[in-house]
Amino acid sequence: MHALEALARDARALAQGEVVLSAAETEVARQMQICNACRYCEGFCAVFPAMTRRLEFGKADIHFLANLCHNCGACLHACQYAPPHEFAVNVPQSMAQVRGQTYADYAWPSALGKLYQRNGLTLSVALAAGLALFLLLAVAMKGSLWPSNLDGNFYNLFPHNLLVSMFAPVFLFVVFALGMGVTRFWRDVTPATSGAPLNLSATTEATYDALRLKYLDGGHGDGCHNEDDAYTLSRRRFHHFTFYGFMLCFAATSVATVYHYVFGWVAPYELPSLPKLLGVVGGVGLMVGTSGLWWLNRHRHPMHGDAAQKPMDLGFIALLFLTSVTGLALWLARGTPALAVLLCVHLGTVMALFATLPYGKFAHGVFRTASLLRHAVEKRLPNPVGVGAD
Repeated sequence: MHALEALARDARALAQGEVVLSAAETEVARQMQICNACRYCEGFCAVFPAMTRRLEFGKADIHFLANLCHNCGACLHACQYAPPHEFAVNVPQSMAQVRGQTYADYAWPSALGKLYQRNGLTLSVALAAGLALFLLLAVAMKGSLWPSNLDGNFYNLFPHNLLVSMFAPVFLFVVFALGMGVTRFWRDVTPATSGAPLNLSATTEATYDALRLKYLDGGHGDGCHNEDDAYTLSRRRFHHFTFYGFMLCFAATSVATVYHYVFGWVAPYELPSLPKLLGVVGGVGLMVGTSGLWWLNRHRHPMHGDAAQKPMDLGFIALLFLTSVTGLALWLARGTPALAVLLCVHLGTVMALFATLPYGKFAHGVFRTASLLRHAVEKRLPNPVGVGAD
C-alpha cells in the first residue's frame, strides 16, 4: 500500500513539473536535517560547512554534498544518533548510495548509465581476458605466440600506427564521455552552490585539496576508521600511491608520444630515459596502491560505504593492478620469447581499463573534484543562512 501511495505521489509531482527524489536522496535529505540541527561534526570535512549553508536539501544540493563526502567515517563514529539509535544517521553510507546514483544519472550516453550497476569484478576481468585472447589469436594466426625474432621491440609485433588506431578512438571516447557527464553535473549543481563563477583562489584551493586528499584525514589528521574502529592513514596513502602511480604512467605515455612525433625517437626506450623512469616508478606505485586498496576494501568497516558498489570498486582496482603488473612484466621479459604473450595480455588489460573508465569507479574522482571546486567558490561568499538569521 505504501509503495502504491509513493508511486501515486511521484506521478503527481512529475505531472506538476516537480523534481522527485529517489529513496537514497530522500534519506540523505532526512539525515542532513538532523545533522543541521546538531552540527557536532561541523569541523570534520567539507560536507558539514556546506550543509550549514542550507535549510532545505533539493536534488542538486544532495548530489553536491554526496560527492563532497570522502567516506572517511569520522562523522559516523562521532554521531550520537548513529545506529542503533532510532534516528539511524549514517552519513557515509547514505552519501555513498547517492554517489553511485549520480554516476549512473550523469553518464553519457545516458543509456550506458546502467553499466555502473553491472561493472563488477567478474565483468572487468572477463573483458580484459577476452580482449587479450582476441589479440593472442590474431598473433597466432600471423605466426607464433613464442617468437624469438622480436629483438625486444613490440613494434615488430604490433606496428605503431596499428596501436594508435586501436587506442586513440577509445581514449578520445573516454575523455568525451567523462567530459559530457561532469558538464551535466556542473550545470545542475552550480545554481545550488551560489551560481558564482570559478576564480583563481577557489580553483587553487580545490586543486590542492584534491591532490593531497585533504578530507581523508578524518577531520583531525589521524585518518579514517578501519574495521576495528582504530584510526589509520593507510587509505589516504594507498589512494596517493594509486593516483600518482596512474598519473606517472600516463605521463610516461605522453612523453613517449612527444619523443616519437616531435623528436623522431622511436620506442622501445630504456633506462635512464624519461619515459622508462616515469613508467617504472608509476607502475610500482600503482601496484602498491591497488594492492593496499584491495585489502582495505575487503576489510572495510561494515557500516561504511555502499556494499552494492563493492563489485564495481574491486573491478576497477583489479584492472589497475593488472595493468601495472603486466606492464612491469612486459618490460622485464622484453628480451625473451614471452614478449608476444605478455604484450597481448597487457594491451587487452589496458583497453579494458580505458573502455570501462567512464562507467566505473574512476568517475568518482572527476565528480568529487567538481564538487570541491564548487565548495571552494561557495565558501567565499556570505552564508545565506547566517545572513537570514541575523
